[in-house]
Amino acid sequence: MLRQSLAFVCCFGLSSAGLASTGEVRYYASEQGRISVEELSVGLEHPWGLAFVPVDGESRLLVTERPGRLRLLQGDGGVSEPLRGLPEVFARGQGGLLDVQLSATFAQDRLVYLSYSEQGRDGKAGTTVGRGRLSDDLRALEDFQVIFRQTPKLSTGLHFGSRLVFDADGLLFIALGENNERATAQDLDKLQGKLVRLQADGKVPADNPFVGKDGAREEIWSYGHRNQQGAAINPWSGALWTHEHGPRGGDEINIPQPGRNYGWPKATHGINYSFLPIPEAEGKALEGTEPPHYVWEKSPAISGMAFYQASRFEPWQHNLFVGALADRSLIRLQLDGDRIVHEERLLKELKVRIRDVRQGPDGYLYLLTDEAQGKVLRVGLEAD
Repeated sequence: MLRQSLAFVCCFGLSSAGLASTGEVRYYASEQGRISVEELSVGLEHPWGLAFVPVDGESRLLVTERPGRLRLLQGDGGVSEPLRGLPEVFARGQGGLLDVQLSATFAQDRLVYLSYSEQGRDGKAGTTVGRGRLSDDLRALEDFQVIFRQTPKLSTGLHFGSRLVFDADGLLFIALGENNERATAQDLDKLQGKLVRLQADGKVPADNPFVGKDGAREEIWSYGHRNQQGAAINPWSGALWTHEHGPRGGDEINIPQPGRNYGWPKATHGINYSFLPIPEAEGKALEGTEPPHYVWEKSPAISGMAFYQASRFEPWQHNLFVGALADRSLIRLQLDGDRIVHEERLLKELKVRIRDVRQGPDGYLYLLTDEAQGKVLRVGLEAD
């Protein structure tokens, strides 16, 4: 049973992450204690992805705005001018500047990776990934270079994905959408609806599952995905977890294995937005495809995900946090090994679309709200 919601407000100062709040902290009820929420920054236009950057021994936040801007949150809670040196983006529909990730060797090379939608000659778009060096004055990405393009370009503004994750070996996973072209998720000669695995420079690892196979793109790690907007490495197993939007129903979490087919659109727990069946669907389960690791029959519209492994808030240990857009909540999933054994919806009182969630180096959770006046929120827990 949830405890009665609280609305207590107090002042809050500078945190160990080197980021100041805008002056107040609010508390909300949860099964494990009081959830604290602070606004670190406001007025960001549809922020999409965030990354923590070490600056003079502290952590600052790089935040993408979907119209095509990358900003650095200052220590006083303000935001920088847009960084120079970014590529032109296709800022239409769900497209624009999307995820941001630091190089696995950022301390040496200062490389920042971006995913974004890019328009082709025929007006349609696809997801592109590039990287540039963060300048010493923190005002630009220098020598930006594209390392990956989703081909063919098929989107008119929908289902780009995408999340960027480095594994322990420094290999880059790119979680992609199927551009709202359902059948392409099953086509191995296309990069729609795929999880891609690359070396840091964009080259294909020799042990990718489709290397040397006729009619298949060698970048592919797994396929049969719809619109993937969450990806994170499980810190206890080292495995990559991803999640994706279903249509009307059928949002799902997967632990993608090399070469496996995750079903979309042939196997799905969802139906069309028109309430009619998905034309290609043959059922919720289908031989030769992998079932979801976890599925929501009613879609919360999930985006962003973070495993919690910090010591700061002990009750959150071995929990997975997922943002929800339509449900306007932060979903807490309690784990027993890889099994998800309990679910709790947090922060519904805020009534905000949560686009991204990350664990900060200070042990707090950091959220982005998907709004025209989007916010960065810092979230903690106080036991009763």
